[in-house]
Amino acid sequence: MSRNRLLQQYIQEGRKPVLLVVDDQPINIRAINEVFKDEFNVLMATNGRSGLQKAREQQPDLILLDIVMPEMDGYEVCQQLSLDPLTTDIPVIFVTAETEANVEARGFEVGAVDFITKPFNPLIVRARVMTHLTLKLQMDIMKDMALIDGLTGLANRRRFDQALLGDWNLCQREQKPVALLMLDVDYFKRYNDSYGHLAGDECLKSIARALQTSVRRTSDICCRYGGEEFACLLPFTDKEGATLCADHVIGAVKQLNIAHKSSDIAPHVTVSIGIAVRTPHTDVQIEQLIQEADEALYASKQNGRNQFTVYRAPPIKVVSET
Repeated sequence: MSRNRLLQQYIQEGRKPVLLVVDDQPINIRAINEVFKDEFNVLMATNGRSGLQKAREQQPDLILLDIVMPEMDGYEVCQQLSLDPLTTDIPVIFVTAETEANVEARGFEVGAVDFITKPFNPLIVRARVMTHLTLKLQMDIMKDMALIDGLTGLANRRRFDQALLGDWNLCQREQKPVALLMLDVDYFKRYNDSYGHLAGDECLKSIARALQTSVRRTSDICCRYGGEEFACLLPFTDKEGATLCADHVIGAVKQLNIAHKSSDIAPHVTVSIGIAVRTPHTDVQIEQLIQEADEALYASKQNGRNQFTVYRAPPIKVVSET
């Protein structure tokens, strides 16, 4: 896809590229803004620390970074960007009046992808920015494809693992609960045996769509966890919110009304759900949330399926001294 078509597609989808300009001279920022204001959302920072903060919070698609700045120069900013998991993939183009070879060499060492010399030519600035932006957007598309389940279109297990770690750390910082729903299609092997694997694939696709209609917040994520098992990750969600979501999921799957003549509990396809809710802290491991959701899912199956169960920690045994 050409860079112009790629940019047009992003704009049509409401994803206008974001450009962050970090320069201690406002006149330079204004000049760059004039070049890109019609096609980009242009963010501005007049010092290195502010630039780092905006890069972490706003996640721009590309950064134009001045080298010579007071307190924190562009080299240090670029190095910190490359070391931070949140910003390491954002391409950085240095904008500088320096022309010595050692300046460029050091810039590439700390993570820059290109250089633009001051005073800059708007056509050259635009051409270089568009080249690296296109590469960045293409890489983003490839990464997204690698994190999507090919059958259902939901996030895959790898994407789930990434999201769980990120949400766990975020909720730990905010001291807010994170909820996990583990879902399993009831008697799915029997369904495949009765209707065939192609029908089984269509069944899983329909359930994936039902999940997406039931879990609507942009911060939530639904994924195909494996086989006929799905997971829904709900940050900033307590037990009440998680059970409400699980109830919606069960209702949405029921409304699909997919015939299942081999089920022991209903004439249509149903799901069982296990719910675990934790407020992360240093004494709780992230794996514990998954284990608890699994145990709650097992309880739903043992208690008759087509229902949800909230994990409850077993009571602590008190041993009296004799």
